[in-house]
Amino acid sequence: MSLPDHTPLRAPLTAIPRDLVSVADYARYAPGFIAPPVLEYIAGGGADEVTLKRNRQKLDELMILPRPLVDCTRGGTHTTVLGEHLRHPLLLAPVAFQQLVHPDGELATATAASVLETGMVVSTLASQPLEDIAARLESPRWFQLYMQQSRDFTLSLVRRAEAAGYSQLMVTVDAPLHGIRNRAQRAGYQLPADIEAVNLAGRPPLPSASFDPSQSIVFQGMMSEVPTWDDIAWLQQQTRLPITLKGLLHPADVRRAQDMGLAGAVISNHGGRTLDCVPSAIEMLPRIRQAVGPDFCLLLDGAIERGTDIFKAIALGANAVLIGRPQLYALAVAGPLGVAHMLRVLREELEVTMALAGTPTIADITPDALI
Repeated sequence: MSLPDHTPLRAPLTAIPRDLVSVADYARYAPGFIAPPVLEYIAGGGADEVTLKRNRQKLDELMILPRPLVDCTRGGTHTTVLGEHLRHPLLLAPVAFQQLVHPDGELATATAASVLETGMVVSTLASQPLEDIAARLESPRWFQLYMQQSRDFTLSLVRRAEAAGYSQLMVTVDAPLHGIRNRAQRAGYQLPADIEAVNLAGRPPLPSASFDPSQSIVFQGMMSEVPTWDDIAWLQQQTRLPITLKGLLHPADVRRAQDMGLAGAVISNHGGRTLDCVPSAIEMLPRIRQAVGPDFCLLLDGAIERGTDIFKAIALGANAVLIGRPQLYALAVAGPLGVAHMLRVLREELEVTMALAGTPTIADITPDALI
């Protein structure tokens, strides 16, 4: 529950409290550190939040079937995703406008990611320049791209990412327009005037449009310049960076991405924030893995809050997972220290889960580990 608007917000903590021991604890602490409208914007989902709740529900329904008496002394969480070595199979998801919760925004998050050897996917809508974030990152750095109406401006973003040393492009395709976010609307959320998508500075103005009474502002307006598969094919010709598509749920779409020669896909419903009443990523993952075979890279996000969640996703076919909202809660509560602590908690929980389940390496985590 949000605090009243008149309640003063606390400064980020400089030490982790003794009762802050799980990722969910950061969400519990967050109301004291994040302004109520902003918190509602972050925490909320689309419309009735059916999908938001389902993301957690479907993870909770999966049970782990442990195998004791396994020698785990040579175990570890190391893995390779898209040719890059990861200390553990999780990355920080692209989350926009991180200065909403901390003055240093994405720069603080990048500091934590580097310390915990965690890859970070930097959003097009970051509140810090993509070059400055890359300079802070000593761990894998990927760039998330929202394709723009101007192909020239889209290409300028790609060239900046290449020059800054980003090694992957992740193109978000499931949010061509905002979903119906009633919780944020009721809270009166608006992006503060002093926070902006600095990487979109200089973007050409959108063309003015007029509609006759028979036309729709959604279909003939907002959706008229939305990227298509042809635009993805064009992008492939413009860069040598591997491209993953973020926001696919249908097996046929993931198979199409595979057939086009894309590097991978992120199975995601945008954290339940766009279209409501769609399935969770975790329930679609097994049939998608079956459709594309064992070698195509599949990432997953949506309600990942425990090491057991990461374990379940890997068991069902994910190569790694993305962490979204928790990084904002941790950043607000304790700055880079909080993000680093949150990542360490997840890594340690995953290690404990793997050891107790009798699966010492990532390769040992198979569908047989779940019931």
